[in-house]
This record gives sequence, structure tokens and C-alpha cells, in this order.
Amino acid sequence: MKFAKYLFYVAGIWGILVLTPLFFIFDQIGVKDPPPVTHPLFYYGFAGVGVAWQFVFLVIGSNPVRFRPLMLVSILEKLGYFVPALILFLQRRIHPTDLLISCGDILLAVLFLIAYFKTPSSNR
Repeated sequence: MKFAKYLFYVAGIWGILVLTPLFFIFDQIGVKDPPPVTHPLFYYGFAGVGVAWQFVFLVIGSNPVRFRPLMLVSILEKLGYFVPALILFLQRRIHPTDLLISCGDILLAVLFLIAYFKTPSSNR
């Protein structure tokens, strides 16, 4: 249970630190990695949902046994970024660096699955 607690706390804090800057670099993305973002609602919507999920991870970490079912949903959240990145990479539509960045999500998905199996289904 300690593994899950620390894992989800670290994942949540890390995610907040990594995703929050997205709210402040909208215009820089188009300059450093053209073309510019043309759909700001999709961009800010992604950032907002991503940050919200980091707080879900913190909730799971607060009581892994109680929130164990959410661990499976958290795996889907991580696959939701890695799988499209992998497909786009295989289609040669993104840079290899973009795929490399998404590997953090697949690592967390695997660790979340391990945490799920290591966490008892009840306090008994």
C-alpha cells in the first residue's frame, strides 16, 4: 500500500509541475515547434483536464485502498496520451522526441497497474 501511496503522490505532484506551465507557453509552442496552435480551446482544454487528473492521483494517494478502482481508470488516462503518440509516430506524423516524452506516461501506466495488484481490495 505504501508503494501506491508514494507512486500516486509523486505522479500527481510531477504532473502538476509539468502541465501547469502549458497555460503560460501557448504562443511559444508555435515559435519553437511550428506550426502555431490553431485551436486554443483544444489546447487549454487538454491542459485543464490534464491538471485535473493530477489531483485525482493525489486523491488516490491519500487512500489507495479506498480509491483502488480509480487506479484502473488512471491507467486509461496514461494510455490516452501514449497510444496516440505511438500511432502518430508510426505514421511518421510526430518527431521521435514527442514519442520519447510520451514514454513517461506508459511507464506510469505500468507502475499504476503494479500498484493496483499490490494494493489490497479492502482494509481487512
